[in-house]
Amino acid sequence: MAHDIRIVTETELRQAVGLNPKTVDVIEQAFRVLAGGGVVMPPIMSMDLHMVNADVDVKTAYLPGFDGFAVKMSTGFFDNPTLGLPSLNGLMVLFSATTGQVRAVLLDNGYLTDLRTAAAGAVAARHLAPRGVETAGVIGTGVQARLQIEAAYLERKFRRVLVWGRDAGRAQLCADDLAATLGVEAQVVENPADLVRASQLVVTTTAAKKPLIEADWLHPGLHITAMGSDTSGKNEIAAEALALADLYVADSAAQCRVLGELRSAVAAGLWRDRPVAELGQVILGQAPGRQGEQDITITDLTGTGAQDTAIATYANEAVTRHQAGTVISV
Repeated sequence: MAHDIRIVTETELRQAVGLNPKTVDVIEQAFRVLAGGGVVMPPIMSMDLHMVNADVDVKTAYLPGFDGFAVKMSTGFFDNPTLGLPSLNGLMVLFSATTGQVRAVLLDNGYLTDLRTAAAGAVAARHLAPRGVETAGVIGTGVQARLQIEAAYLERKFRRVLVWGRDAGRAQLCADDLAATLGVEAQVVENPADLVRASQLVVTTTAAKKPLIEADWLHPGLHITAMGSDTSGKNEIAAEALALADLYVADSAAQCRVLGELRSAVAAGLWRDRPVAELGQVILGQAPGRQGEQDITITDLTGTGAQDTAIATYANEAVTRHQAGTVISV
């Protein structure tokens, strides 16, 4: 029996789905479901292509209550900006959770991954950042650096943004873009230490393999969201910093032990048997979150298949309402 498949381009997806509070709520719900049990989420299939400074990931998850599940194929080729191309690419395929038939092919070129990753940063800020954020800082200068700060601004209306990157020219472009988009003061700083010490909310968005944030830069009233360490070779925050923080929260404890910043802390022998709270547990009240404005908190976002299923389902509903995409019968 024939069934319909909706094929949707990046342009059509951008017209139907954007970074806004509703998208943040969708990703928050994915964290809630992930903490609630019944989720089937296999380990990430990852391929490190060090010879071309790239990696490839495949993620998926079945979420109770969702009528579909997504399989997301994502590539990160980190020298692409020198060619005038974005670092991230990929697509998502949405399957029926009842029949296993393909429902939609979302040719997003990494857009939905960018969107759900930024929204996850907003969820982290919503639940863990101090209420009084005057200055936000971002380490990194790419698309995700911009989106993470835009997402954080949805939750905390800071007045100033600090930007650090290895390429001062790209850092200035990022700062200029953020100033224009958010209407806040934005400036480039010469070193990440100054950025961290002057900020109450910091996001790291790089593919670094050696720490960019040291433990002695941490200060009371600081929240850090680290989202760059999503394969076993990456590391943005010194292991000692995780041990020093008042609260460390993972998007997925199992995943962060092998891919995230937690992996480095465990390898250094600085974590041992300490329990790991997950963001969904904090949202549901199953684990404590920030206890006061002076706490130092760190969120480790490695990206989960649960987020991919949530954003793919949401995007498919949106493009269907807009009657966007091309429907084929197979």
